[in-house]
Amino acid sequence: MRYILVAFLFISFLACKEVKTEQSVSDTSVLLDVFRASKSDYPKISVHRGGKGIINYPENCLETIKYVSDSIKAIYEIDIAQTKDGKLVLMHDNSLERTTTGSGLVKDHTYDELQEFNLVDDYGNETNYKIPLFSKVLEWCKANKVILTVDIKRSVSQSVVIEAIKKANAEDVCVIITYDLNQAKSSYALAPELLISVSARNDEELNRLLASEIPTKNMLAFTGTRLSNPNLYKRLKDKDIVAMLGTLGNLDKQAEARGNHLYNEWMSKGVNILATDRPFEVQKAIQK
Repeated sequence: MRYILVAFLFISFLACKEVKTEQSVSDTSVLLDVFRASKSDYPKISVHRGGKGIINYPENCLETIKYVSDSIKAIYEIDIAQTKDGKLVLMHDNSLERTTTGSGLVKDHTYDELQEFNLVDDYGNETNYKIPLFSKVLEWCKANKVILTVDIKRSVSQSVVIEAIKKANAEDVCVIITYDLNQAKSSYALAPELLISVSARNDEELNRLLASEIPTKNMLAFTGTRLSNPNLYKRLKDKDIVAMLGTLGNLDKQAEARGNHLYNEWMSKGVNILATDRPFEVQKAIQK
């Protein structure tokens, strides 16, 4: 009888171990496998602030993300702020004046108070769209398999945003944006299952990342808003890390003035994803 009991306990232990292993694998974001430099079936465009410079479609607006995603395959960078009553919403600025019909600071308003205002596009046109809840955006992105890169404002706790992603079971559609090694480390400590956008603008920053405890499979490298040394892109490729270049700003202006063929030239240097304010133009250029 004793041997039977020992055998039963041993089998039970193995069964529990297998379940835990399966759970740990299933809890890991699929993005860690999708966004690899050795692969190609991932979006090549990152839409800045969910879409900027589009008439009647404001930035950081769910309706804008829906509108752009109807036309192109992309990921969407969004900004997360927090209201007076602790709700997470999409908003880039601390104040409301530029992008809404309201005034004052986001943090000084409850979510219900914010719903009294309408979003405004980049040309000053008032729309009927409202400041969206992060949870509602996550819900739609999950249902439609749309990937977000989540920029957490300084006034918002990284842990609160990551907890919201986990609560929504949205790990497979979210990338956490970080700006320095400490932020990257804290993000990885809070959620080792998530893909992290890390700042790797030069060899020095990349070296510090590679010396950290963060696995390269968790890294998506943002290489800044100007072209880096070609050796950096080669090193990232050798480490199987996807390289993102921010063309938003000066590089977008260069392409607008000199021709959209520049987007292809920049990608030929080893860039995998272009983060842009001109997603439709980039799409047309890289499809050729």
